[in-house]
Amino acid sequence: MRLLSEKAMCNTHGQVSSYFAGWEEYEKNPYDEVNNPTGIIQMGLAENQLSFDLLESWLANNQDTASFKKDGQSFFRELALFQDYHGLPVFKKAMVEFMSEIRGNKVAFDQNKLVLTAGATAANETLIFCLAGKGDAILLPTPYYPGFDRDLQWRTRVEIVPIQCTSSNNFQITKPALEQAYQDAQNRNLKVKGVLVTNPSNPLGITISRSELNLLLSFIISKGIHLISDEIYSGTAFNSPGFVSIMEVLKEKKCENTEVSNRVHIVYGLSKDLGLPGFRVGAIYSNNDKVVSTATKMSSFGLVSSQTQYLLSALLSDKKFTKSYISENQKRLKNRQKQLVKGFEKAGISCLKSNAGLFCWVNMKHLLKSNTFEAEQELWERIVYDFKLNISPGSSCHCIEPGWFRVCFANMSQTTLNLAMDRLKTFVDSTTNTNY
Repeated sequence: MRLLSEKAMCNTHGQVSSYFAGWEEYEKNPYDEVNNPTGIIQMGLAENQLSFDLLESWLANNQDTASFKKDGQSFFRELALFQDYHGLPVFKKAMVEFMSEIRGNKVAFDQNKLVLTAGATAANETLIFCLAGKGDAILLPTPYYPGFDRDLQWRTRVEIVPIQCTSSNNFQITKPALEQAYQDAQNRNLKVKGVLVTNPSNPLGITISRSELNLLLSFIISKGIHLISDEIYSGTAFNSPGFVSIMEVLKEKKCENTEVSNRVHIVYGLSKDLGLPGFRVGAIYSNNDKVVSTATKMSSFGLVSSQTQYLLSALLSDKKFTKSYISENQKRLKNRQKQLVKGFEKAGISCLKSNAGLFCWVNMKHLLKSNTFEAEQELWERIVYDFKLNISPGSSCHCIEPGWFRVCFANMSQTTLNLAMDRLKTFVDSTTNTNY
């Protein structure tokens, strides 16, 4: 007799890929400048550690808030007791204002349409639960974040159908690719419920163009389906063209407060823009009252702590700080991205021209033994095991062209980045010299 559930016994969690395998290898032998200088350098983690000093400075200057005090009096008891799962109004207000600020205040958000979740992972899954179920499909442009195989499918039982994008046009979304993905889903007897995009793109490190957003909006209108725009990297755009939110396009098209706007949803969080993944702050924004109501009920299974909301409401409400932080953080990301690209160029490797995110999309096709994913896997294993750099192969991101890799640059010190570039150069030299 089976003692465990079907879910416990299944092997479809989405973590059987080289993306997660690289993480496992890193955890066995993590690089440390002092204690393990020959360990694996983690370049597969899209984490922003470049602006911690700005956050720490704010905390030092707001010790009452950091100590959960208000007007010198402890506020801890109120925060420690039960809180409604709708979230603290003061935090939701600060959150939507911060979202507007990142978008240049070109669009405004209503805090009553915001649902708080324990991270963007929970936000994406909750939204999928609200829109689709078993036998349904969500279309995703490739390459896409490997974690989506887990986040969007494992518990919802929804299928991901790829929208195949290629390097021929820098992986932009096209109408033929959208139509082909829709047809592919129908051929599999799946009902397409929506399209999900990451803007800026993970793993490409580029913002989705206005023309692509208009195309996506026209597509969901013609098919009568939903559009999810995961905009968790929206504050990381550091070069032109700048970030354009799908909400801005809705406004331009005069589609606000229409039936179409009820089928457009945004996912956001503070993990990337503020570098606070451990705080587990995610959000769903939707004009659809039923989605907001259902997602709010579901959020009771993964709440953001009252202490986190209280602290961050004060930080996000400090407009002088947020304005300065956003600007300085983008400058630091731009500088770090330049350094990474320059390091790759020195090694004879090119990168997709990027303007956002915490990573670069790197072309190593010329280092492959053959134009196959088997050759890509072999190359990746040499990089991880022999040269101790954990990067993510394109196949784990469902890229249809072998030889692309995602490399993160914001989760390490300058010294560590320099060492990583030295190791990379040694790897390329050894590959070239041995005619690998």
